[in-house]
Amino acid sequence: MFPTLSDESLRSRLAWPEGRVRMVLDTDTYNEVDDQFALCHALLSPDRLQVDAIYAAPFHNNRSAGAEDGMEKSYEEILRLLGMLGVEDDGFVFRGSREYISSAARPPRSEAVTDLIERASASSEDDPLYVVAIGAITNVSAAILAEPSIIEKIVIVWLGGADVHRGSAREFNLGQDLIASQTVFDCGVPLVHIPCRNVTSHLHTTIPELEHYLGGQGRLCDYLVDIVKGYVSDAGRYGWSKVIWDISATAYLINGDWVPTHLAPSPVLTDDFRWAVGADRHTIRAATYVKRDPIFRDVFTKLTAVD
Repeated sequence: MFPTLSDESLRSRLAWPEGRVRMVLDTDTYNEVDDQFALCHALLSPDRLQVDAIYAAPFHNNRSAGAEDGMEKSYEEILRLLGMLGVEDDGFVFRGSREYISSAARPPRSEAVTDLIERASASSEDDPLYVVAIGAITNVSAAILAEPSIIEKIVIVWLGGADVHRGSAREFNLGQDLIASQTVFDCGVPLVHIPCRNVTSHLHTTIPELEHYLGGQGRLCDYLVDIVKGYVSDAGRYGWSKVIWDISATAYLINGDWVPTHLAPSPVLTDDFRWAVGADRHTIRAATYVKRDPIFRDVFTKLTAVD
């Protein structure tokens, strides 16, 4: 069903990209507070990242009534952030799936899926489109299932799941859509996997740090500080910190030294959300660590430069 890339092609495609990167961002932006930081980080790094489109991903937790509601709230949050950044939408933002993938034979269609297929298909194998995903991988896997040939034209950078050395792979991004998550590990697409637990888990910040560096630095900075504050009461702030792990995906493309990686066989994601080893699996690139301080320094510097 899926085209097969040679190991040589995979390794070449998975090399850290030199020069400016063409990318799209797939994000469940309203789900948490870290997507907002990552979206701003991408758009405020034009010397390294050319963001061609942003896709709203579905999510379902206590901040949404269901997958569709989560996607719509994320779409609205994307537009809100673009307004504060002074960026015009103008066909730049696309609604994603209103449901998770229930069958690989019938992937859900959406504006995001259609746009990703068109952009990827128009790309050259020598100049692949980077698909940076920081939520459930539904939109991206739906596009691959609908048009498998795009595997030859893209590189996925996905934040999701746990380190393969943990017994359980389950984590919010990976766990929401099992079929989508299995697809991205099984289909042979060039994949940079950035695990959440055990790898990006220490990308924490605190309210005092945010207030010190971002507070009073403009509408956007104050908004980001306020949404983090909304996660904890005044009484609960002692010893409290918030993980902002989504910025690891943008950080990897901006400076490869900030997110050390290695080549490894793609793991098998089982139906009970565990990692397994499969024979003759294709090569992926996996993150093993993140350097917290230079990443936050870059994010804070760029945010405070916004007029």
